[in-house]
Amino acid sequence: MESRAKVMGHGIHPMLIVFPLGLLATSVIFDILYLITDRTGFQISAAYTIAAGVLGGLLAALFGMIDWKAIPAGTRAKRVGAAHGLGNVVVVLLFGISWLLRLNAENWEPPAAALVLSFVGIVLSGVTAWLGGELVERLGIGVSADAGVNAPSSLAR
Repeated sequence: MESRAKVMGHGIHPMLIVFPLGLLATSVIFDILYLITDRTGFQISAAYTIAAGVLGGLLAALFGMIDWKAIPAGTRAKRVGAAHGLGNVVVVLLFGISWLLRLNAENWEPPAAALVLSFVGIVLSGVTAWLGGELVERLGIGVSADAGVNAPSSLAR
């Protein structure tokens, strides 16, 4: 099953996901640098990269939903795609709440809860990224008209 939303022959969703994933990961790096150095600027950079990452995640989700709707019902690919998509909604929510917790703080200084949400969000994004890889690499979703929508997990022996 090939991507339904394409530009110049390539799926839009896989092109877009690199931006929110990179931005949200970078925000966590900025938070860690802020915690280590206590230098003003890192927490502000983290807040801006979270905002851009959340917006990019919402845009990527739109095209992911278009592709997910085209996956045949009752297949392993549909279930993996649902877990991938729902997990990413949680990731965006965690980072969105983290951003809101920083919003009214002086210099965007993150309270402990904001940091915890971001750290949990980046770990969960690793899980959802693996699920996305399972969809593409193992099941052939988005890349092959002959996708194996019920192929066993790549973790199975």
